[in-house]
Amino acid sequence: MKRINLQELYPDAYTSDHFVDVPDEVAAVFSSFERMEKAYKQRTYYHKAYYTLDCSDGIEQNVVFRSLSPEEIYERKMTKKQLHAAILSLPDKQAKRIYARYILGISIADIAKAEGVSRVAVNESVIRGMHVLSRRIKDF
Repeated sequence: MKRINLQELYPDAYTSDHFVDVPDEVAAVFSSFERMEKAYKQRTYYHKAYYTLDCSDGIEQNVVFRSLSPEEIYERKMTKKQLHAAILSLPDKQAKRIYARYILGISIADIAKAEGVSRVAVNESVIRGMHVLSRRIKDF
């Protein structure tokens, strides 16, 4: 039999020392839990992982991913409109290539292969189109 202090295990419930005799197996479980908890805290500190997203009630996710204010929602909507207007003002080939590259995530090589042109031509077209887009978005 081992003697444990319940005040150390349950500080909220016990304000003063309260000793209890428990079987060796129970004491081993408590000490094992303390070691695991200490190891977890060390891993959390080492990896700077101070939050988790594995809780199903969404509390942690709401803390990490804050909701947008109405001003931010409006600003994003206007930015998207400006971006689409700028893309539509590009020549058709450039617009399609930029859309394929950055929206669909298709590589330059795959775009060139699908269009039957060289990778250099597609790459230069995308670069020139991005320069034009950046100038037009700044003008908005």
